[in-house]
Amino acid sequence: MACRLSEIVVDSRDPEALAAWWAQVLGYRVLGRDDDGAVEIGPEAGFGGAAPTLLFTPVEHWEPAKPRLHLDVNATDRDQDAELQRLLDLGATRADVGQTGEESWHVLADPEGNPFCLLHRRLDPL
Repeated sequence: MACRLSEIVVDSRDPEALAAWWAQVLGYRVLGRDDDGAVEIGPEAGFGGAAPTLLFTPVEHWEPAKPRLHLDVNATDRDQDAELQRLLDLGATRADVGQTGEESWHVLADPEGNPFCLLHRRLDPL
């Protein structure tokens, strides 16, 4: 028996706004809100489906540091260049983490500065 990745938890200064932004990026919907201000988003199937959900939890004291993990995303219905433009139009920014410029992926940051990568290969939607 093995484990499955079911949920990714992201500390956030503004869980509502960041959840809404990532929901647009991923085509997810809000699945629920907790009394403490946390917002969970995911695919239509919800928690426990084929794709993990994202839970944005509020933090009072933001301590910027080098993240120990980041998300990778792949376009599903367009090429990488078109998806890059869509993400930039949604408010992503380019991020420099020491890449050479020869990589097949783009390093971006979400509206709160969390880095993520847009990979080259197109994937089938779930």
